[in-house]
Formats: sequence, C-alpha cells, structure tokens
Amino acid sequence: MRPPTEISVFLLSLLAPGVLYTMNNIPALQEPLVILGMGAVILGSVLLLLFLTVRHKAKVDPLFYVFAEFSFTCLVGLTNALEQDGFISGFMGFYIKMGEPHLTTAYALMMSYWEGIVHFILFLVIIHRMFSGKSYRSLGLLWAGSSIAHQIVHIPGVVIGKYGSNIRPAFWRNIPFFLAPFWAASLLFSRPREMQIITADKIAAEQKKSLLFRPIDLLLSLLLLGSMAFSVFRGFVVLDCSLDTCFTYIYQYEPYLKDPVGFPRVMMLVYLFYALPLLTVFIYGLKTPGCSWMLDWTIFFAGAMAQTQWCHIGASLHSRTPFTYRVPADKRLPVIALNALLAAAPALLALRCHTNPAYFMKPVPAGQSNSKKKEN
Repeated sequence: MRPPTEISVFLLSLLAPGVLYTMNNIPALQEPLVILGMGAVILGSVLLLLFLTVRHKAKVDPLFYVFAEFSFTCLVGLTNALEQDGFISGFMGFYIKMGEPHLTTAYALMMSYWEGIVHFILFLVIIHRMFSGKSYRSLGLLWAGSSIAHQIVHIPGVVIGKYGSNIRPAFWRNIPFFLAPFWAASLLFSRPREMQIITADKIAAEQKKSLLFRPIDLLLSLLLLGSMAFSVFRGFVVLDCSLDTCFTYIYQYEPYLKDPVGFPRVMMLVYLFYALPLLTVFIYGLKTPGCSWMLDWTIFFAGAMAQTQWCHIGASLHSRTPFTYRVPADKRLPVIALNALLAAAPALLALRCHTNPAYFMKPVPAGQSNSKKKEN
C-alpha cells in the first residue's frame, strides 16, 4: 500500500538537512559555482523523485510539483534559521560563506522560520486536499500572496543593501523561486471559485445596506484607512522626508527602518507603491456591492501582509539586528501594536469576506438551495 502523497513529500523534504550536512563536510562541493550547480542538480533530482512518486496517478495537477519542490526548500530555510539561532550546527556554514551571506541577517532568519513552518504546513495541507479531490484554491492564494511578497522584498533588498557588493552565483537560484509563485497565482486566479449558493433575496437584502448600517464593514474601512496612512508615513520616512515627525519616528520608534541590510527600506516602498493601491480598492469593494474579486484578492493580500509583517516585527527585535537599529525597549508596545494591526486588518477583511460573502456576490436566481454548491 502506497503512503499518502503528502507523507511522501514530507519524507522527501526531510532529506534536505542531510544534503546540507554532506555538502558542509566535503570541501570540493563548497566553491561558489559548484554550489549553484549542485543546487540545480539536487532540485532536479527532487523533481524526478516527485514524478516517480505520483507516476501511478491518472492525472496530476501541475501545481503539485511547485508545492512539493518548495516543500524541500522550506526545510533548507528552517535548517538555516535553527543553525543561525544556535539550536543546531554543522549544516549551513559553507552556504553562508560561499553562497548567500545575507541569510545570517535577522530579516532572513524570520523569513526562513516563516517558510519552514507556515509555508511547509500549508504545502502539506494543500497536497493532501489536492489528492483528496478537495478544493485548495484559497489556501493556494494565501501561499501565493505570502511567497510573492517574500520575493519582491528579499531579492531587491539583497541587491540594494549592504550585501549587494557580495552577491555569489548561488543567489541567482532565487530567480525560479521568484517566477514560480507568479505562475501559480495566475493559474489559481483563473480557476473557478467554489462556494455555497446564496439566494437572490439574501444578496439583495445585504446589498441594500449602506456602509453606515454595516458596522463591521465600517470598522474595517477605518482600519484600512489607518493602514493606508501608516504605509504612506513610513514610505516618506525611508525616503528621507525632512519633517520633524519622520525624523523623530525613525530615530526614536523604528530605527530598524534605516538598517543598511536594505530589507526594511524595500518593504516600506513595496507598501507605498503596491499595498497602498490595493488597500484603496478594498475600501471601494466594501462600499460597492457585487465586487466578487474581493473574495480572492483579500486572501492573497492577507498572506502577503502576514509574511512581511512577521519578518519586519521579528527582525526589528532580533538579537542579530545591531542594537542601534532595534526598537527601543520603551517604545516596543506602540510599535509592535501598530505593526500587528497592519497585519491583522487584511486578515480580518479576508475573514469577513469569506464568512458572509453575500454583499460581494452577483445575484443568483431565487429559490436555489443554500446547501448546494456552485462554481462562481
């Protein structure tokens, strides 16, 4: 009897620390170009093993290979985080020295923990649902948002930060991991959404209510407006705005924003130029009935904000961040609270959209059962 596919992927991923340990103890495998080549060979071998694992299946979703391959790299990231924080040793020394030195930064460690725990669990659940014939579209969009946000901060942050002058060949293995989530997201967005049918009467009743008579939506709109203001403010801060308020904030509240590693600066600019427009259209979606795209994009955005804020909050407090750039002890409560709210607002919005989606749906013929399923 064959083990469930998610168990096979889990066991295959556990090989990652062993591969790292072997390479860390063979000097011939520790040259920069050799590391890049070995990375390609290992990932190719993993892909072959995955193909052999599911070859007996009649039809395999192409996204399975993306999720399963990323599962393997998640364990690589978790191994790095555990070693840099002193829990294990003897796995990553060669790669830090000759591969990607920036992986010792506090931001990279928080990123590795997120990948190794949150993404890894997501992948196993998605693969389980995939081969059980259940929908995994929402979970996939949550991962896609998280992964894309991770890469659009990670890659530019390395290039423009203090590690930009020490980029080794192994760094370029991030390119396929940058492109794959965009491809996966395009597939997921194009697939039909499965949800319960809601009667036309209920949809009409919900959509007649103005924002003032929907207190939860009104509160969410205010939270999104606050998130927009905070994103604009911190964008100005990292752009060296000369206002006294900006100067006070960066030196007395979040000095991490001027850490030369580059990641916090890139993140604030991503918020300013990408998150801000999305927050704007979400407020529009809460005010305008029938915006069915809210059901997908709120999940995608919630994943992105959760990942980036986890990394930002963790890195600004982590001991690997130089003391002068950490959040001052007497300012931790307001800074952490503001950053936590910035992550919570999109998550609460996504939860609201999916627990009561009637306001965002197009009317359906009256008389249909609420218990039936419909592809929307």
